[in-house]
Amino acid sequence: MSGVHRQIVDIVASRTLYDPSYLLPESHFEAELGIDSVLFESILAAVRERFALAAELPTGLATIRELVQAVEEALAGAAPPAAPPPADATGDPLTEAVVGAAMRHTQYSREQLPLDADFEGELGIDSVVLASVVADSARDLGLPDHLAGTVTAPSLRALIAELRPFLDGAAAGHEQTAGAGGEQAAGGERTGDRDEPAPQWDERSMKDFVEERDPDLFAKARSFRSYLRGREAEQLYWYGMPLHSRCGNRALILDELTGRKREFLMFASNNYLGLANHPQVVEAVCDATRTFGATHTGSRFIGGTNMLHKELERRLAAFKGRPACIVYPGGYAANLGAISALVKSYDTLVVDKLNHMSIVDGARLSGGVRKIYQHNDMADLERILKRRDDRSGGALIVADGVFSMHGDICDLPQIVRLGQEYGARVMVDDAHATGVLGARGTGTAEHFGLKGEVDLELGTMSKALAGMGGFVVGEHEVIEYLRYYSHSYVFAANIPAGVAAGLIAALDVIEAEPGRVELLWSNIRFLHRRLVEAGFDLENTESAILPLVIGDERTAMEMGRAVRARGLFCQTVVFPGVPLGDARLRISVTCEHTREDLRAAADIFVEAAREVGVLPSAG
Repeated sequence: MSGVHRQIVDIVASRTLYDPSYLLPESHFEAELGIDSVLFESILAAVRERFALAAELPTGLATIRELVQAVEEALAGAAPPAAPPPADATGDPLTEAVVGAAMRHTQYSREQLPLDADFEGELGIDSVVLASVVADSARDLGLPDHLAGTVTAPSLRALIAELRPFLDGAAAGHEQTAGAGGEQAAGGERTGDRDEPAPQWDERSMKDFVEERDPDLFAKARSFRSYLRGREAEQLYWYGMPLHSRCGNRALILDELTGRKREFLMFASNNYLGLANHPQVVEAVCDATRTFGATHTGSRFIGGTNMLHKELERRLAAFKGRPACIVYPGGYAANLGAISALVKSYDTLVVDKLNHMSIVDGARLSGGVRKIYQHNDMADLERILKRRDDRSGGALIVADGVFSMHGDICDLPQIVRLGQEYGARVMVDDAHATGVLGARGTGTAEHFGLKGEVDLELGTMSKALAGMGGFVVGEHEVIEYLRYYSHSYVFAANIPAGVAAGLIAALDVIEAEPGRVELLWSNIRFLHRRLVEAGFDLENTESAILPLVIGDERTAMEMGRAVRARGLFCQTVVFPGVPLGDARLRISVTCEHTREDLRAAADIFVEAAREVGVLPSAG
């Protein structure tokens, strides 16, 4: 394989996540590799940059061989550029397997993966991607399957060193060491407790099914189903139970596992300002639906724009104090669409470690260089921005305004300052800040007195605004660009007109009744004080989200069950909502909760915590 061929295969592999061995010379870009015109243009741009080609490549290139030949012809008369140095000059198979797996799962080229680069801060490789890299490397080298869930190396070189003993035949010693600690043996017996009956508890978590490999694509689904049924039988997984009433401070919920309905105190709703049941909002939805119909069956570009959508965008821009607004079908779609439209493979996306999954997925979809700074650590953010290669293009810093599983607030003043100092744009996701932070409830920028200084403010309408959809506000030219380049806007049907009308009515209520925000905060402070005095760990929450940090996944699920048994419903959060070892109960406070509700809730949490050992017994 020539140097040109090898480099082109590396580029295609980094853009498509294919194993390089799969990319044969006659592989057809569309028919065999599924590379569409947009992705192909990205590959061609990377090829032109890699080989410093001044002229355009010919059109109609259909295979890797044809692309290689076209590049070689363009370079005729001059020596082709030397291939980038391999990750390890020795050609070590372990290094090649690890680097190859990292290329597939990050979309980086080989030269963008220095062995000593920090996984999070420099490469943007989080724990989920790392597990996939380890699983691929283990599969390629015939190493033990369980490594994907245990390796936590900080760099490629450290990962290679951690895997080396297994490759050198030391796996048996490692397994014996693990067995001495009581790990699960193949037959289901814990090796450290051979004289005791095998425990019934299933030690697995959802992380164990992320990288399950089998020739049958659906094998992982069957395996997970048996695990899920076990959790449900123990009343530990209680997700998705249907409401049979409006969702206010209380709700009637059907337990599908037992077939019984019961009224619960509701502390799992993001209806922070109580607008989902407001008569003015409900009537606006009904009136607009009668006038315009149930939906419009089209995207904004092909018949899906209603006068109410235009008015909603105008009102949201005014509410947020920004020039323009774009509305997406959902908050998740807003992050995917905005990030992938603005950030390209030559740009850098800098994200907080605890950002919402929609930001993580938007980063992956963009193909940009990803860097992760430690949660709310501004020194780490500055270190990353200082080391950014200016030749890589532009940079976008993205952070949650309120972190959805922790309740704390991003350090927006410092993020804005660092963005301005190092030439990076800033986007804040106000999903859980809109309607909560700021005197008027307009979000994180108002909370910190930074209106107009944040480049983009993103939000969702499914929480405090009591509807559906997502939005981004910013300068006119940026919002206009997003309308044409956000795939989740261009190629998706928009929210129905009735929903848009309800959202406009919700904004009317927020602006006419500022006391709702004040009442919300009175409730937050009351319950927060009760829980802290009881001895719970609420981390650094400063919002309507109160996390009861448990840590152990089994204990958190058992406490969730004990809370539900006492008539209160809140979220039990385990992996992948939070990392393993950081399980919690997540409480959402609204302005609809009464003092009686809040006192009862505090008592229930204390009783349940004592039952499962999170708090000491009353005696």
